[in-house]
Amino acid sequence: MCAMARPRKPLLSTDRIVQTARDLVDGEGLAAVSTRRLAAELGVSGPSLYNHFRTKDEILEAVADSVSALVDLSMFDGGRDWRTALHDWAVSYRAALRDHPNIVPVLARGPGRRPAALRLADAVYGAMVGAGWPPAQATSIGALMRYFIMGSALGSFAGGFVDDASAYDPADYPHLGQAHLLAEQQEKIDERAFETGLAALLDGLALQYEQVRETV
Repeated sequence: MCAMARPRKPLLSTDRIVQTARDLVDGEGLAAVSTRRLAAELGVSGPSLYNHFRTKDEILEAVADSVSALVDLSMFDGGRDWRTALHDWAVSYRAALRDHPNIVPVLARGPGRRPAALRLADAVYGAMVGAGWPPAQATSIGALMRYFIMGSALGSFAGGFVDDASAYDPADYPHLGQAHLLAEQQEKIDERAFETGLAALLDGLALQYEQVRETV
């Protein structure tokens, strides 16, 4: 009689480690990630992680890059004008950060050596230069958009108000009588604020672009 083979544990891989770490970051924040915790979640011994990553920081960098990889870059190859492409990219970027807000502090450090983040920066810069922006201004546009998108993902204006009308006494705050209702409309308000700010940025850049084209 042949002995039944024991069920195999899923092989430990870089992708499994990153996905598990990302789940921890999403659910509990950056502080939840440690090599000990990851090993327990993966059902492996701690030292086995070091075959894939040398440090916890390397794991978090990989998690950050996995989020950057979610950002759609196809609009820069689709023949769209620079403004439309920049808008669509910003919306996709914000959506990725909105779904994974706890990793934003790591992303905010800059692309470093992360491949997906570097591809993202390369695509934006290349598209702006290709559209006729001078290289220095193309760099500034990439930085500006990054600041705006990441800032919008770091917090919520509407979510900062409490659901308690008594907290906003009209005697002290005469214009905040409805502020206690903001939290329940957080998603709608944040979305509208993002689109308002994005439109304002793009309008301002369009005016600058006209000036750039006049000097060419």
